Amino acid sequence: MTATMTSSTTPDAIAADVCIVGAGPVGVTLACRLAQGGMRVAIIDRAELPPMEHPAFDGRAYAIAAGSRRLLEQAGVWARLPMDSCDIREIRVTDGRPGQPPSRLFLEFGREDADQPFGAMIEARALRVALNAALYATPGIQVFAPDEARVTRTAEGAVIRTTSGRVINARLVIAAEGRRSPLREQARIPVTRLPYNQCGIVCAVAHERPHEGRALEHFLPAGPFAQLPMAPTAEYPNLSALVWTESEKVAYRQAELPHEAFTHEIRRRMGDEWLGAVTPVGRRWVYPLSAQYAQRYVDTRLALVGDAAHGVHPIAGQGLNLGFRDVIALTEVLVGVHGRGGDVGAPEVLRSYQARTRPANMLMLAATDVLERLFGNDNPALRLARDVGLAAVNRITPLRRSFARHAMGL
Repeated sequence: MTATMTSSTTPDAIAADVCIVGAGPVGVTLACRLAQGGMRVAIIDRAELPPMEHPAFDGRAYAIAAGSRRLLEQAGVWARLPMDSCDIREIRVTDGRPGQPPSRLFLEFGREDADQPFGAMIEARALRVALNAALYATPGIQVFAPDEARVTRTAEGAVIRTTSGRVINARLVIAAEGRRSPLREQARIPVTRLPYNQCGIVCAVAHERPHEGRALEHFLPAGPFAQLPMAPTAEYPNLSALVWTESEKVAYRQAELPHEAFTHEIRRRMGDEWLGAVTPVGRRWVYPLSAQYAQRYVDTRLALVGDAAHGVHPIAGQGLNLGFRDVIALTEVLVGVHGRGGDVGAPEVLRSYQARTRPANMLMLAATDVLERLFGNDNPALRLARDVGLAAVNRITPLRRSFARHAMGL
Protein backbone atom coordinates (compact mmCIF):
# COMPACT_ATOMS: atom_id res chain seq x y z
CA MET A 1 0.00 0.00 0.00
CA THR A 2 1.27 3.44 -0.87
CA ALA A 3 0.56 6.71 0.88
CA THR A 4 1.28 9.40 -1.66
CA MET A 5 -2.02 11.25 -1.91
CA THR A 6 -5.00 12.13 0.26
CA SER A 7 -7.72 12.32 -2.40
CA SER A 8 -8.10 11.90 -6.09
CA THR A 9 -8.66 14.92 -8.29
CA THR A 10 -10.15 12.76 -11.05
CA PRO A 11 -13.21 14.70 -12.31
CA ASP A 12 -15.55 11.73 -12.11
CA ALA A 13 -14.26 10.43 -8.75
CA ILE A 14 -17.01 9.14 -6.47
CA ALA A 15 -17.33 10.76 -3.05
CA ALA A 16 -18.23 8.44 -0.16
CA ASP A 17 -18.18 8.71 3.59
CA VAL A 18 -17.32 5.04 3.92
CA CYS A 19 -16.05 2.38 1.51
CA ILE A 20 -16.65 -1.22 2.60
CA VAL A 21 -14.54 -3.94 1.02
CA GLY A 22 -16.34 -7.27 1.24
CA ALA A 23 -20.05 -7.93 0.67
CA GLY A 24 -20.61 -10.88 2.96
CA PRO A 25 -23.37 -10.83 5.61
CA VAL A 26 -21.44 -8.45 7.89
CA GLY A 27 -20.34 -6.05 5.15
CA VAL A 28 -23.76 -5.81 3.51
CA THR A 29 -25.64 -5.37 6.79
CA LEU A 30 -23.22 -2.63 7.81
CA ALA A 31 -23.65 -0.89 4.44
CA CYS A 32 -27.43 -0.87 4.83
CA ARG A 33 -27.36 0.45 8.38
CA LEU A 34 -24.86 3.22 7.58
CA ALA A 35 -26.85 4.30 4.52
CA GLN A 36 -30.02 4.35 6.61
CA GLY A 37 -28.15 6.71 8.93
CA GLY A 38 -27.63 9.18 6.09
CA MET A 39 -24.12 8.20 5.06
CA ARG A 40 -22.82 7.77 1.52
CA VAL A 41 -21.59 4.20 1.21
CA ALA A 42 -19.61 2.39 -1.48
CA ILE A 43 -19.24 -1.39 -1.25
CA ILE A 44 -16.88 -3.53 -3.33
CA ASP A 45 -16.75 -7.29 -3.72
CA ARG A 46 -14.93 -9.68 -6.03
CA ALA A 47 -18.06 -11.76 -6.60
CA GLU A 48 -21.14 -10.89 -8.60
CA LEU A 49 -24.11 -10.05 -6.37
CA PRO A 50 -27.31 -10.77 -8.30
CA PRO A 51 -30.31 -9.47 -6.33
CA MET A 52 -32.61 -12.38 -7.17
CA GLU A 53 -30.19 -15.31 -6.93
CA HIS A 54 -31.91 -18.42 -5.59
CA PRO A 55 -29.56 -21.44 -5.64
CA ALA A 56 -30.66 -24.96 -4.78
CA PHE A 57 -30.74 -26.26 -1.21
CA ASP A 58 -27.22 -27.24 -0.18
CA GLY A 59 -27.52 -28.11 3.50
CA ARG A 60 -25.93 -24.96 4.93
CA ALA A 61 -27.68 -22.66 7.39
CA TYR A 62 -26.98 -19.85 9.84
CA ALA A 63 -27.94 -19.64 13.51
CA ILE A 64 -28.99 -16.02 14.01
CA ALA A 65 -29.15 -14.84 17.63
CA ALA A 66 -32.07 -12.69 18.76
CA GLY A 67 -29.97 -9.50 18.80
CA SER A 68 -28.65 -10.24 15.32
CA ARG A 69 -32.16 -10.83 14.03
CA ARG A 70 -33.17 -7.41 15.34
CA LEU A 71 -30.24 -5.89 13.45
CA LEU A 72 -31.19 -7.68 10.21
CA GLU A 73 -34.77 -6.46 10.61
CA GLN A 74 -33.56 -2.87 11.04
CA ALA A 75 -31.30 -3.23 8.00
CA GLY A 76 -34.20 -4.30 5.80
CA VAL A 77 -32.74 -7.76 5.25
CA TRP A 78 -35.07 -9.97 7.29
CA ALA A 79 -38.23 -8.90 5.48
CA ARG A 80 -36.64 -9.93 2.18
CA LEU A 81 -35.94 -13.54 3.14
CA PRO A 82 -37.46 -15.64 0.33
CA MET A 83 -38.36 -18.51 2.66
CA ASP A 84 -39.34 -19.01 6.27
CA SER A 85 -36.91 -19.02 9.14
CA CYS A 86 -37.28 -21.35 12.12
CA ASP A 87 -37.35 -20.02 15.68
CA ILE A 88 -35.10 -21.68 18.25
CA ARG A 89 -37.37 -22.06 21.28
CA GLU A 90 -35.41 -24.52 23.40
CA ILE A 91 -31.73 -25.46 23.69
CA ARG A 92 -30.58 -28.63 25.42
CA VAL A 93 -26.90 -29.03 26.33
CA THR A 94 -25.77 -32.58 27.04
CA ASP A 95 -22.57 -34.59 27.43
CA GLY A 96 -21.79 -38.11 26.27
CA ARG A 97 -19.94 -40.50 24.00
CA PRO A 98 -20.82 -41.72 20.48
CA GLY A 99 -23.15 -44.68 20.58
CA GLN A 100 -24.15 -44.12 24.21
CA PRO A 101 -27.08 -42.32 25.85
CA PRO A 102 -26.28 -38.79 27.07
CA SER A 103 -25.47 -38.06 30.69
CA ARG A 104 -28.50 -37.63 32.93
CA LEU A 105 -27.01 -34.31 34.05
CA PHE A 106 -27.79 -31.61 31.49
CA LEU A 107 -28.54 -27.94 30.94
CA GLU A 108 -31.71 -26.81 29.20
CA PHE A 109 -32.78 -23.34 28.17
CA GLY A 110 -36.55 -23.36 27.83
CA ARG A 111 -39.38 -21.05 26.85
CA GLU A 112 -39.60 -19.72 30.42
CA ASP A 113 -36.03 -18.38 30.18
CA ALA A 114 -36.73 -15.69 27.58
CA ASP A 115 -39.67 -13.61 26.38
CA GLN A 116 -38.76 -14.28 22.75
CA PRO A 117 -37.03 -17.01 20.74
CA PHE A 118 -33.33 -17.49 21.49
CA GLY A 119 -32.62 -17.07 17.80
CA ALA A 120 -33.58 -18.37 14.40
CA MET A 121 -32.21 -20.70 11.76
CA ILE A 122 -32.16 -19.55 8.16
CA GLU A 123 -30.83 -21.30 5.11
CA ALA A 124 -27.60 -19.82 3.77
CA ARG A 125 -29.12 -19.39 0.31
CA ALA A 126 -32.07 -17.45 1.78
CA LEU A 127 -29.84 -15.02 3.64
CA ARG A 128 -27.72 -14.43 0.54
CA VAL A 129 -30.82 -13.58 -1.51
CA ALA A 130 -32.11 -11.21 1.18
CA LEU A 131 -28.75 -9.49 1.61
CA ASN A 132 -28.34 -8.86 -2.10
CA ALA A 133 -31.90 -7.58 -2.43
CA ALA A 134 -31.51 -5.19 0.53
CA LEU A 135 -28.18 -3.96 -0.78
CA TYR A 136 -29.63 -2.85 -4.11
CA ALA A 137 -32.84 -1.50 -2.57
CA THR A 138 -31.25 0.77 0.05
CA PRO A 139 -30.72 4.38 -1.10
CA GLY A 140 -27.27 5.81 -0.55
CA ILE A 141 -25.29 2.68 -1.44
CA GLN A 142 -23.23 2.25 -4.59
CA VAL A 143 -22.35 -1.36 -5.36
CA PHE A 144 -19.23 -2.32 -7.33
CA ALA A 145 -19.28 -6.05 -8.01
CA PRO A 146 -17.63 -7.97 -9.40
CA ASP A 147 -14.70 -5.66 -8.86
CA GLU A 148 -11.50 -5.36 -6.83
CA ALA A 149 -10.02 -2.49 -4.85
CA ARG A 150 -6.58 -0.97 -4.53
CA VAL A 151 -6.56 1.29 -1.49
CA THR A 152 -4.35 4.24 -0.59
CA ARG A 153 -4.77 5.57 2.96
CA THR A 154 -3.29 8.67 4.59
CA ALA A 155 -4.13 10.71 7.66
CA GLU A 156 -6.36 12.96 5.53
CA GLY A 157 -8.44 10.33 3.70
CA ALA A 158 -8.49 7.28 1.47
CA VAL A 159 -8.52 6.76 -2.28
CA ILE A 160 -9.88 3.50 -3.65
CA ARG A 161 -9.18 2.54 -7.26
CA THR A 162 -11.06 -0.42 -8.66
CA THR A 163 -10.05 -2.85 -11.36
CA SER A 164 -12.95 -1.57 -13.47
CA GLY A 165 -11.41 1.91 -13.48
CA ARG A 166 -13.56 3.68 -10.88
CA VAL A 167 -12.05 6.02 -8.30
CA ILE A 168 -13.62 6.53 -4.88
CA ASN A 169 -12.65 9.15 -2.30
CA ALA A 170 -13.67 8.07 1.22
CA ARG A 171 -13.18 9.21 4.79
CA LEU A 172 -12.96 5.60 6.04
CA VAL A 173 -12.32 2.14 4.61
CA ILE A 174 -13.84 -0.88 6.34
CA ALA A 175 -12.36 -4.34 5.86
CA ALA A 176 -15.12 -6.96 5.82
CA GLU A 177 -13.20 -9.46 3.69
CA GLY A 178 -13.05 -12.44 6.06
CA ARG A 179 -10.29 -14.20 7.94
CA ARG A 180 -7.64 -13.67 5.27
CA SER A 181 -8.30 -9.95 4.91
CA PRO A 182 -5.83 -8.38 2.43
CA LEU A 183 -6.49 -4.92 3.88
CA ARG A 184 -5.57 -6.15 7.36
CA GLU A 185 -2.38 -7.67 6.00
CA GLN A 186 -1.52 -4.49 4.08
CA ALA A 187 -1.96 -2.51 7.28
CA ARG A 188 0.46 -4.95 8.98
CA ILE A 189 -1.95 -5.61 11.81
CA PRO A 190 -0.63 -8.69 13.68
CA VAL A 191 -2.91 -11.70 13.99
CA THR A 192 -2.71 -14.45 16.59
CA ARG A 193 -4.01 -17.83 15.42
CA LEU A 194 -5.11 -20.79 17.56
CA PRO A 195 -5.22 -23.99 15.50
CA TYR A 196 -7.49 -26.78 16.71
CA ASN A 197 -6.49 -29.46 14.18
CA GLN A 198 -10.19 -30.12 13.78
CA CYS A 199 -12.80 -29.78 11.08
CA GLY A 200 -16.50 -29.12 11.23
CA ILE A 201 -18.86 -31.32 9.21
CA VAL A 202 -21.93 -29.42 8.05
CA CYS A 203 -25.03 -30.98 6.50
CA ALA A 204 -28.79 -31.27 6.92
CA VAL A 205 -31.04 -34.16 7.87
CA ALA A 206 -34.69 -34.92 7.36
CA HIS A 207 -36.19 -36.69 10.37
CA GLU A 208 -39.26 -38.65 11.34
CA ARG A 209 -40.55 -36.55 14.25
CA PRO A 210 -40.91 -32.75 14.51
CA HIS A 211 -38.17 -30.86 16.34
CA GLU A 212 -40.61 -28.44 18.05
CA GLY A 213 -38.03 -25.66 17.78
CA ARG A 214 -35.49 -27.46 19.98
CA ALA A 215 -31.75 -27.25 19.36
CA LEU A 216 -29.25 -29.75 20.74
CA GLU A 217 -25.62 -29.17 21.71
CA HIS A 218 -24.21 -32.61 22.52
CA PHE A 219 -20.60 -32.58 23.73
CA LEU A 220 -18.52 -35.55 22.62
CA PRO A 221 -14.82 -36.39 23.15
CA ALA A 222 -13.90 -35.30 19.61
CA GLY A 223 -15.89 -32.06 19.84
CA PRO A 224 -19.47 -30.77 19.93
CA PHE A 225 -22.34 -32.17 17.86
CA ALA A 226 -25.11 -29.63 17.21
CA GLN A 227 -28.59 -30.21 15.81
CA LEU A 228 -30.35 -26.98 14.84
CA PRO A 229 -34.04 -26.80 13.88
CA MET A 230 -34.90 -25.59 10.40
CA ALA A 231 -38.14 -24.56 8.73
CA PRO A 232 -39.92 -27.23 6.68
CA THR A 233 -39.69 -27.36 2.90
CA ALA A 234 -42.11 -28.85 0.43
CA GLU A 235 -39.92 -31.94 0.24
CA TYR A 236 -38.88 -32.21 3.89
CA PRO A 237 -41.56 -31.43 6.51
CA ASN A 238 -39.12 -32.14 9.37
CA LEU A 239 -35.65 -30.72 8.79
CA SER A 240 -32.58 -29.86 10.89
CA ALA A 241 -29.06 -28.64 10.27
CA LEU A 242 -26.13 -30.53 11.76
CA VAL A 243 -22.69 -29.26 12.65
CA TRP A 244 -20.21 -31.53 14.33
CA THR A 245 -16.52 -31.54 15.07
CA GLU A 246 -13.95 -34.24 14.39
CA SER A 247 -10.20 -34.43 13.94
CA GLU A 248 -9.11 -33.42 10.45
CA LYS A 249 -8.49 -36.95 9.15
CA VAL A 250 -11.67 -38.38 10.64
CA ALA A 251 -13.84 -35.52 9.37
CA TYR A 252 -12.87 -35.87 5.72
CA ARG A 253 -13.16 -39.65 5.92
CA GLN A 254 -16.63 -39.50 7.46
CA ALA A 255 -17.89 -36.88 5.03
CA GLU A 256 -17.07 -39.26 2.18
CA LEU A 257 -18.90 -42.26 3.66
CA PRO A 258 -21.72 -43.93 1.70
CA HIS A 259 -25.23 -42.78 2.61
CA GLU A 260 -26.09 -45.59 5.02
CA ALA A 261 -22.75 -45.47 6.84
CA PHE A 262 -22.95 -41.67 7.14
CA THR A 263 -26.48 -41.96 8.55
CA HIS A 264 -25.22 -44.49 11.09
CA GLU A 265 -22.50 -42.09 12.27
CA ILE A 266 -25.07 -39.32 12.71
CA ARG A 267 -27.35 -41.54 14.79
CA ARG A 268 -24.41 -42.56 17.02
CA ARG A 269 -23.82 -38.89 17.82
CA MET A 270 -27.42 -37.74 18.34
CA GLY A 271 -27.40 -39.07 21.90
CA ASP A 272 -30.94 -40.43 21.74
CA GLU A 273 -33.74 -41.16 19.28
CA TRP A 274 -35.95 -38.17 20.01
CA LEU A 275 -36.14 -37.17 16.31
CA GLY A 276 -36.77 -40.73 15.12
CA ALA A 277 -35.22 -41.96 11.90
CA VAL A 278 -32.90 -39.45 10.21
CA THR A 279 -31.91 -39.13 6.54
CA PRO A 280 -29.07 -36.88 5.34
CA VAL A 281 -30.12 -34.46 2.59
CA GLY A 282 -28.21 -31.94 0.51
CA ARG A 283 -24.45 -31.70 0.29
CA ARG A 284 -21.88 -32.40 2.99
CA TRP A 285 -19.36 -29.68 3.80
CA VAL A 286 -16.08 -29.87 5.72
CA TYR A 287 -14.48 -26.73 7.16
CA PRO A 288 -11.13 -26.50 9.01
CA LEU A 289 -11.60 -25.00 12.48
CA SER A 290 -9.39 -22.45 14.19
CA ALA A 291 -9.60 -19.28 16.22
CA GLN A 292 -7.79 -16.04 15.53
CA TYR A 293 -7.79 -12.44 16.65
CA ALA A 294 -6.29 -9.23 15.34
CA GLN A 295 -4.11 -7.36 17.82
CA ARG A 296 -6.02 -4.21 16.95
CA TYR A 297 -9.14 -3.43 14.94
CA VAL A 298 -8.08 -0.09 13.47
CA ASP A 299 -5.36 1.64 11.51
CA THR A 300 -5.14 4.95 9.65
CA ARG A 301 -8.54 5.42 7.98
CA LEU A 302 -9.25 1.69 8.40
CA ALA A 303 -11.54 -0.43 10.61
CA LEU A 304 -11.84 -4.22 10.73
CA VAL A 305 -15.19 -5.95 11.20
CA GLY A 306 -16.35 -9.56 11.42
CA ASP A 307 -13.92 -12.32 10.58
CA ALA A 308 -11.29 -9.79 9.49
CA ALA A 309 -11.07 -8.85 13.18
CA HIS A 310 -11.79 -12.14 14.94
CA GLY A 311 -12.72 -15.77 14.42
CA VAL A 312 -13.89 -18.18 17.11
CA HIS A 313 -14.57 -21.89 17.47
CA PRO A 314 -18.18 -22.66 16.43
CA ILE A 315 -18.85 -24.46 19.73
CA ALA A 316 -21.35 -21.79 20.81
CA GLY A 317 -22.54 -20.68 17.36
CA GLN A 318 -21.31 -17.13 17.94
CA GLY A 319 -19.00 -16.50 14.96
CA LEU A 320 -21.33 -14.59 12.62
CA ASN A 321 -23.22 -13.12 15.57
CA LEU A 322 -20.01 -11.53 16.86
CA GLY A 323 -19.62 -9.89 13.46
CA PHE A 324 -23.15 -8.51 13.71
CA ARG A 325 -22.29 -7.08 17.13
CA ASP A 326 -19.41 -5.24 15.43
CA VAL A 327 -21.95 -3.81 12.99
CA ILE A 328 -24.19 -2.59 15.80
CA ALA A 329 -21.32 -0.87 17.61
CA LEU A 330 -19.70 0.65 14.52
CA THR A 331 -23.03 1.91 13.20
CA GLU A 332 -23.79 3.70 16.47
CA VAL A 333 -20.34 5.30 16.53
CA LEU A 334 -20.19 6.38 12.87
CA VAL A 335 -23.77 7.56 12.47
CA GLY A 336 -23.45 9.62 15.65
CA VAL A 337 -20.25 11.29 14.44
CA HIS A 338 -21.66 11.87 10.96
CA GLY A 339 -24.81 13.41 12.39
CA ARG A 340 -22.69 15.94 14.27
CA GLY A 341 -20.73 16.78 11.11
CA GLY A 342 -17.57 15.09 12.36
CA ASP A 343 -14.92 13.07 10.56
CA VAL A 344 -15.95 9.39 10.63
CA GLY A 345 -12.39 8.26 9.93
CA ALA A 346 -10.69 10.29 12.66
CA PRO A 347 -8.37 8.35 15.01
CA GLU A 348 -10.46 9.04 18.12
CA VAL A 349 -13.58 7.72 16.35
CA LEU A 350 -11.84 4.48 15.43
CA ARG A 351 -10.44 4.11 18.95
CA SER A 352 -13.97 4.43 20.28
CA TYR A 353 -15.15 1.58 18.04
CA GLN A 354 -12.26 -0.64 19.12
CA ALA A 355 -12.89 0.06 22.81
CA ARG A 356 -16.55 -0.91 22.42
CA THR A 357 -15.95 -4.19 20.64
CA ARG A 358 -12.55 -5.79 21.17
CA PRO A 359 -12.70 -6.52 24.94
CA ALA A 360 -16.08 -8.29 24.66
CA ASN A 361 -14.96 -10.17 21.56
CA MET A 362 -11.79 -11.32 23.33
CA LEU A 363 -13.87 -12.59 26.24
CA MET A 364 -16.04 -14.59 23.84
CA LEU A 365 -12.98 -16.01 22.09
CA ALA A 366 -11.51 -17.04 25.44
CA ALA A 367 -14.81 -18.58 26.55
CA THR A 368 -15.24 -20.65 23.40
CA ASP A 369 -11.61 -21.77 23.58
CA VAL A 370 -12.03 -22.90 27.19
CA LEU A 371 -15.30 -24.68 26.37
CA GLU A 372 -13.66 -26.55 23.50
CA ARG A 373 -10.77 -27.67 25.67
CA LEU A 374 -12.98 -28.52 28.66
CA PHE A 375 -15.60 -30.50 26.75
CA GLY A 376 -13.47 -31.86 23.91
CA ASN A 377 -11.86 -34.66 25.88
CA ASP A 378 -12.72 -37.91 27.66
CA ASN A 379 -10.95 -37.38 30.98
CA PRO A 380 -13.23 -38.98 33.64
CA ALA A 381 -12.59 -36.29 36.25
CA LEU A 382 -13.32 -33.49 33.79
CA ARG A 383 -16.40 -35.31 32.52
CA LEU A 384 -17.82 -35.48 36.05
CA ALA A 385 -16.95 -31.85 36.78
CA ARG A 386 -18.54 -30.50 33.61
CA ASP A 387 -21.68 -32.64 34.00
CA VAL A 388 -22.12 -31.41 37.58
CA GLY A 389 -21.52 -27.86 36.33
CA LEU A 390 -24.19 -28.16 33.65
CA ALA A 391 -26.69 -29.51 36.15
CA ALA A 392 -25.86 -26.76 38.65
CA VAL A 393 -26.45 -23.98 36.11
CA ASN A 394 -29.66 -25.71 35.06
CA ARG A 395 -30.99 -25.47 38.63
CA ILE A 396 -30.03 -21.81 39.20
CA THR A 397 -32.71 -19.98 37.22
CA PRO A 398 -31.24 -16.41 37.33
CA LEU A 399 -27.82 -17.67 36.21
CA ARG A 400 -29.33 -19.78 33.45
CA ARG A 401 -31.37 -16.83 32.18
CA SER A 402 -28.32 -14.55 32.31
CA PHE A 403 -26.38 -17.00 30.14
CA ALA A 404 -29.30 -17.14 27.72
CA ARG A 405 -29.56 -13.36 27.33
CA HIS A 406 -25.83 -13.04 26.70
CA ALA A 407 -25.90 -15.72 24.01
CA MET A 408 -28.92 -13.99 22.46
CA GLY A 409 -26.91 -10.77 22.14
CA LEU A 410 -29.36 -8.76 24.23
